Amino acid sequence: MSSSLSGKTALVSGGSRGIGRAIVERLDGAGAAVAFNYARNAELAEEVARGIKSRGGKAVALPANVATSGEIRRMFEEAEKALGPLDIVIANAGVHIQKPLAESTEADYDYIFDVNTCGIFFTLQEAARRVRDGGRIVVLSTGGTKMHFPNMSRYLGSKGAVEQFARTLALELGPRKIAVNILSPGFTETGMFPEEYREFAESLSPFKRVGAPEDVADVALFLAGDESRWLTGQDLQAGGGVV
Repeated sequence: MSSSLSGKTALVSGGSRGIGRAIVERLDGAGAAVAFNYARNAELAEEVARGIKSRGGKAVALPANVATSGEIRRMFEEAEKALGPLDIVIANAGVHIQKPLAESTEADYDYIFDVNTCGIFFTLQEAARRVRDGGRIVVLSTGGTKMHFPNMSRYLGSKGAVEQFARTLALELGPRKIAVNILSPGFTETGMFPEEYREFAESLSPFKRVGAPEDVADVALFLAGDESRWLTGQDLQAGGGVV
């Protein structure tokens, strides 16, 4: 087990399943104490936390709706109360709907942008105010912003915005030696993976497979650690060579 993050504290938004869960477990494996939020499934989130505690780690699952700034603020407050000042924040929470732009409703638009864009913005705002000097902030985007797909206008638009948030924040936090980077997964085996794209996705990667959440989590772990100290404002494409 690596101890590169021993003594560090981390907060991961959307950490109860998929890529977020894999990141939480990788951070724990590297020695960090981890808080993470969930939106609905308390049982699943507590299962993740119990698993970490059973291995001797420290984890806390926090209910929070990251579509609202007040809930985000409370999430940070509770994370700090449980773990102390934060060293690492990974803004991972996101949602997805596939639908043609012409058929999309205002409610569809609000749903995606409230979580994926406003949620990330206010998570970054709290992180900028709270993360200790020399810390790490990682924003999850998608390799899809470098490609073109039908029926994904809202999702890709929401992720394009957060990439700009992160690049700007990297400049603002540089004097405090806080690195801010973007992590963009490619096709990955999660509940959001569009099954109809499987054969296409496998054909694009030189490895001829779809990524696993752990593949992406290992890159997140790199960005959270001291080894990434000379990277900031960058977008790391974790797509198996697809983009």
